[in-house]
Amino acid sequence: MPLPKPSGPTKSILGGATLGRFVNVQPMSVSPSPAPPLGDHLCENGFECVNKILPATNDAHGGVIVELKEAMDAEVFATLLKSSLLQWKQQGKDGVWIKLPIELVNLVETAVKEGFWYHHAEPSYVMLVFWIPKTGSTIPPNASHRVAVTAIVLNDKKEVLVVQEKRGRFHGIGVWKLPTGVVDAGEDIFTAATREVKEETGVDTEFVEVLAFRQAHNSFFGKSDLSFLCMLHPLSFDIKKQDLEIEAAQWMPFEEFAVQPFNQKHEPFKYIIELCMAKVERVYTGFSPRPVSSYFAEELNYLYLNSQDLDKSS
Repeated sequence: MPLPKPSGPTKSILGGATLGRFVNVQPMSVSPSPAPPLGDHLCENGFECVNKILPATNDAHGGVIVELKEAMDAEVFATLLKSSLLQWKQQGKDGVWIKLPIELVNLVETAVKEGFWYHHAEPSYVMLVFWIPKTGSTIPPNASHRVAVTAIVLNDKKEVLVVQEKRGRFHGIGVWKLPTGVVDAGEDIFTAATREVKEETGVDTEFVEVLAFRQAHNSFFGKSDLSFLCMLHPLSFDIKKQDLEIEAAQWMPFEEFAVQPFNQKHEPFKYIIELCMAKVERVYTGFSPRPVSSYFAEELNYLYLNSQDLDKSS
């Protein structure tokens, strides 16, 4: 049955190298609340100061978040930053996050000179952090993993949908591989799998299950990978390949795909073939997404589980 679509905005991989977004396996939850208003505060010598500080909100972990949007002179920023750090120290704050849009890149050097360091960057901003206490920092590191999907699409003729890539490690070696891709930020695994198949081959699919996942380290600029092997059911059969990344695409007899020398030499690919055969023979049950609500978020998220065995036991 078709899966419900998430209400929110909707390649390391088990075969092929691609670029993509990273996600942290343990993201830090932040519940912004207004920080104390700008105004007077005590300086270190005990006298009252009347310096303004940077606008900030409190996070859920005893720190503050500064998100600057308006242009600011570097010298003015330096003065405000010094007085802000002093006040936040007196208030017992821990971590300080400063989000600088790309238009305010001139302020990065000033912040670094005050002890801030890079946490992460996106196309439109850089995030800097600072730890006020003398104790060791508990600021969580930047995202540690890249999440990817590999799609097995089998039709009733026991043909598997395969591609050859124009770039990457698989280019030019004659290997027919499964469609793969990186999960976008805010995108569910089942949505990413069907999207990648559609983008690369033009075939519409319905998500069935996650059959397995693999973790690999030092995959992309020192980051780790989580790759989810997904089974999908085809809803259309005509192929219209993507010209930018895909050299060729076809429906190939599964036995022909399985005996490719490359697949026989590499253990992860041997397991993919075994899992696929077990699924076809109905002796293996993977994990399907079940929508669940959360106390901490209004949007539904998805728990991947063996619903067949769970339903039998309940």
